[in-house]
Amino acid sequence: MNISSINLRWLRLPLEVPYRLSYRTFEEFEPFYVEIRTGDGAVGFGDGHVSPGSSAETRDGAWAFSQALAEALVGLPVTAAERVVASRQEESKVAASAFATALEVLSGTPLIDVRERAQLPLLVPVNATDIDAIPAEVEQLLARGFRTFKVKVGKDVDADLARVAAIQTAVPGRATLRLDANRAFDREQGCRFAAALDPAGIELFEQPCAAEDWDANGAVARVSTVPLMLDEPICTLDDIRRAGDMPGVRLCKLKLKRFGSMAALHRSLEAVRAHGMEPVLGDGLGSDITSWMEACVARDTIRNAGEFNGFLKPTGGLLSPPLTFADGAVILPAGYRPAIDADALETSTTQSLLFGRP
Repeated sequence: MNISSINLRWLRLPLEVPYRLSYRTFEEFEPFYVEIRTGDGAVGFGDGHVSPGSSAETRDGAWAFSQALAEALVGLPVTAAERVVASRQEESKVAASAFATALEVLSGTPLIDVRERAQLPLLVPVNATDIDAIPAEVEQLLARGFRTFKVKVGKDVDADLARVAAIQTAVPGRATLRLDANRAFDREQGCRFAAALDPAGIELFEQPCAAEDWDANGAVARVSTVPLMLDEPICTLDDIRRAGDMPGVRLCKLKLKRFGSMAALHRSLEAVRAHGMEPVLGDGLGSDITSWMEACVARDTIRNAGEFNGFLKPTGGLLSPPLTFADGAVILPAGYRPAIDADALETSTTQSLLFGRP
């Protein structure tokens, strides 16, 4: 079966509330959507969200790459297209992953075959920066069923330590915490923060220093009172092996958009455990399409709270039927295989390009 057409769309998904990271505050997600059709009527879809500031990949560069790749793939057999996408992944990882996953959906990968109901607990961010407002937000999140909280740090060591302590006071025994600096600390700041932490209820400390500064992250890991997790540097199997050799690094977080396909992501998650660490999975900046795919892969690879919670942030989704959230978890009913809501897709589109014939 040959590819007859590829539809590229640049989407805009407004968020319910701003999502604050150390390097940027997002008020909307802007993923690229890829829909691939074959001459016999089969269709597959995927998407990828380039997050400015998280890597060297830019939205304009990824959009240009997507157009060139779409032109190259139209007319090819699906298996040949898969090889082309894999060979060009390093040029634009997020954009290439949107094509790779669309081809996997088109081909009917067994990774999205939900034979039994799955309930996968999710992490949730604590947004309150005013210490006096923390207890009320904690109670609201607990009432929604969440039992793992993400706490963003990285702006001021002393203020961050005080905020973490306030959250620990509000949740003793009822939830665990993941601390995430999003690469914002330098070596000295990261070490001072990690060494001063009270480990009570803290599951991990994520990515204290710049992605490329393995030495600084390693120094923090050696003095940290809690296990350290690497995120942004983990893009290949070699990165996983390197992390496994670092004292104090006990977890790696993987994201679909960095590993190119659901099949590659599944293999890489298994590799994390094979190298003596625990894998964490999920992109909090992903749409419901990405959240669905990561949840499918998580079913037999992940035994902690998933970070594929991006679908909870926008005001609306793209899948039909939509992903189900209940009691702090994403629910995948047996037989769940969503399609795209055409009206929601059209409403969310800011640019659309068609390659080939519909």
